[in-house]
Amino acid sequence: MRGAVLKEYGEPLEIERRETPAIADDEVLVETEACGICRSDWHGWQGDYAWLEGGAVTKGNILGHEPAGRIIETGNDIASFSEGEQVVVPFNIVCGKCRKCRNGDAHMCENVLHYGFNDAAQPGAFSTHLRVPNADFNLARVPDGISAHEMAGLGCRYVTSYHAIADRSGIQAGDWVVVHGCGGIGLSVVDVATALGGNVVAVDLTDDKLSMAEEMGAVATINGSDVADVPSEVRDITDGGAQISVDGLGVRTTCLNSINSVEPTGTHVQIGITTSEEEGRIDLPIDYMLHAEIDCITAKGFQPHRYDEIFRLMHNDKIHPDELVTKHVGLEDVNDRLEAMTDFETKGVEVITEF
Repeated sequence: MRGAVLKEYGEPLEIERRETPAIADDEVLVETEACGICRSDWHGWQGDYAWLEGGAVTKGNILGHEPAGRIIETGNDIASFSEGEQVVVPFNIVCGKCRKCRNGDAHMCENVLHYGFNDAAQPGAFSTHLRVPNADFNLARVPDGISAHEMAGLGCRYVTSYHAIADRSGIQAGDWVVVHGCGGIGLSVVDVATALGGNVVAVDLTDDKLSMAEEMGAVATINGSDVADVPSEVRDITDGGAQISVDGLGVRTTCLNSINSVEPTGTHVQIGITTSEEEGRIDLPIDYMLHAEIDCITAKGFQPHRYDEIFRLMHNDKIHPDELVTKHVGLEDVNDRLEAMTDFETKGVEVITEF
């Protein structure tokens, strides 16, 4: 197999040949047909996450965590999947047995593995092949008519956005939803919130990303580089503040703008991951939040068994992962595309489709 390996933080990944992994009885081997390039990959490549319990991405690991492909081998105990089937592989591989998995919160599994981050025994998806543990529980079969690159575009961003808005935010039809940062995750939130009845205001610093937000359903946009006070603009548009506001980027400015964009009793949703500048810590206007009863919630990932909810929305033309995919690249192009993320030069979602 071939994979893009992290040798040094911020340095080009190296394409290496490694032995194709052997699978256990409860595993399958997937030939990767597409893999999204996510800003979380960029964070890992930069050496971020050092302030978290798992630490920075392990050097020597293959990056990548948004794969889709076809099963080419199944373990002896696999009951639900067969060779040749197209599947989407969640970035959070779970055990299916712990307390969290049993109570329906499998994405918070006590034994979770994350492709391409801090487990060298679980190499990531910037590779030709992928081993999937506990496959009967983790995998989702892709419905007919949906391509691998569309599934990779779904990636972690759509499932996280869906969990954030549908499950965590308390959205109601007609709510104002502000999205700060229109990268892949932010645009996914625009699409999902629109599908669930929200009126979305999109905020970014570039007009082309705001144009994409409008295409995904935003009813209003704000170019943050053209205004002195983003929350004030939001309050003008929403007649006093949004019911829900989302930070899809994870820097101090977008986080605080999001909090200050909601009305009293509104909800701030944190999805964006911080950079080495914040190191996981952002000061909050806690007294204001207390007096205004502003809720602050977070969201990460999605339970693997709930992909059918996403597929139904796609089938009925409610959400549109394919429209976010702006570029197909090869495995050898991944360094160039990670570099482009440093200065926010990418737009939408870019997907590796040539391995």
